[in-house]
Amino acid sequence: MSLRLTSRIKLNDGHLMPIFGLGLYQAAASSKTTQIIADALRLGYPLIDTAELYQNESQVGDALKKNFDREQVFISTKLFRTNDGRQGLRRSFQNSLQQLVTDYIDLYLIHAPQGGHVLEVYREMVALQKEGKIRSIGVSNFGVQHLEWLKQAGFVPAVNQIELHPWWPNEDIVDYCRTNNIAIMGYSPLGKGHFLNDPYLIKLSGKYGKTPAQILIRWSIQNGFITIPKTTSGVERLKENMDVFDFALSNEDMKGLADYGRKNLQNTGWDPTMNSKEKFGPI
Repeated sequence: MSLRLTSRIKLNDGHLMPIFGLGLYQAAASSKTTQIIADALRLGYPLIDTAELYQNESQVGDALKKNFDREQVFISTKLFRTNDGRQGLRRSFQNSLQQLVTDYIDLYLIHAPQGGHVLEVYREMVALQKEGKIRSIGVSNFGVQHLEWLKQAGFVPAVNQIELHPWWPNEDIVDYCRTNNIAIMGYSPLGKGHFLNDPYLIKLSGKYGKTPAQILIRWSIQNGFITIPKTTSGVERLKENMDVFDFALSNEDMKGLADYGRKNLQNTGWDPTMNSKEKFGPI
């Protein structure tokens, strides 16, 4: 495989996005998190994924102050509440810029298809993009029906971020995104650690001489998913998670792992991908 840590994919708006980065879900708003981010950037992580909800955007900003070139770091963050429409979006977006210590965001996502006013907020995100404050617009936790509602309104996001690992493959959403040229960003590629002691995964780990976590990250990358494993365990774990570009799973093992996970489907977190139109808002 020719994929490298620095590999990028072209989004449907023409911008390039790294295929690998650091996720910050449940990373505490602390100096330890600032250090983890700074360590990741020093190691060459090209992408940092945060969110308004995570309350650690300021830690990303603090890390970026440590002599890193902003243009070399791809920042993704998310608006949590669409309840307050375009005015609420503008307030939240401005706060994110201040916390991140930047004047633009590479990828700005609606965190979930709920809260109403989703189309109103999306239109305002397009306005911010035209102002040069957002480079790419995306969504998170959107199911097929939500993506279709956006499409009916004339919008096709650049990215959809959803939980993805062999035990929660979200195949209907993945297929829709691929058909409509929407890049797929997978969070919780390690299933929050729930599957790392699974015998099938341990067997693959031994076969390839890689850790179970590395097998799962490689599975995501070979599926073409933008992958953002999270860790707060220090430099060695950061190195482990990025050390996945010197091997490839065979086609047989890619399929075998997918088939194995599919027999015991289990998501490990929040799943609003089936939310109703009432939560999404009027089309």
